[in-house]
Amino acid sequence: MSRLGLTIEQPLRPWLAKRDPRARLLIAAASAIAVVSLQHPTTLLCSLLLALSLALGSGLSLSLLMRRLLALEAFMLILLVMLPLSMPGDPWLQIGPFHVSDAGLERALVIVLKANTVVIGLLTLVGTLEPVVLGHALARLRVPDKLVHLLLFTVRYIDLLAEEYQRLHTAMRARGFAPGNNRHTWRSYGSLIGMLLVRSLERSQRILIAMKCRGFNNRLFLVDSRHWHPTDTRFMVLSAIPLITLLGLEWHL
Repeated sequence: MSRLGLTIEQPLRPWLAKRDPRARLLIAAASAIAVVSLQHPTTLLCSLLLALSLALGSGLSLSLLMRRLLALEAFMLILLVMLPLSMPGDPWLQIGPFHVSDAGLERALVIVLKANTVVIGLLTLVGTLEPVVLGHALARLRVPDKLVHLLLFTVRYIDLLAEEYQRLHTAMRARGFAPGNNRHTWRSYGSLIGMLLVRSLERSQRILIAMKCRGFNNRLFLVDSRHWHPTDTRFMVLSAIPLITLLGLEWHL
């Protein structure tokens, strides 16, 4: 697992692993836009099956996908329960004083299909990229430098902040701190977070001074050696075919 927990520690099939990260990012963005624009449940179900086929065909296991989707499905379950009960429409099912509307049920189903399709596509195409590789790909796609710097610096220093937190927490325990559900515990954790923020700010200032001493001029130079190949172009063209097919099916339905 990467420092940010973004990447998936499972080998990909060569047909996807060897593709340029920029191509994977562009396809992921185009796929998300296309799926969000769909409205018919049949088309969305087809898009979900395509996303699952892509994920399983790239080498990701179904159990790993289910673990990654667990938090999303918990939220979707709440949506499936609340939206049909709160949205007006013809009653599909009567439960005492409550009625489940068919419009609310259809809307909830559409949202669930869209969310799962987009997330599975992102996990497959983007979530399997190392954060540093992702940052370089974003930079080569002309994403604003400040956003790229923020991502790369977060990847670099989040472990240091975690170590700083562990040191502060160990110092608290060495002084007899025992957490509980009381005012002293919450004040102690508030002081811990405040001290962590103060030390993080001090460390960031030291890092900035050190970088300026080494000639940093608000720009990071990319040192990766990736190049765009004709296979990447073919990969994008082939990936566009199912998206166009889905849009055509949506228009027909």
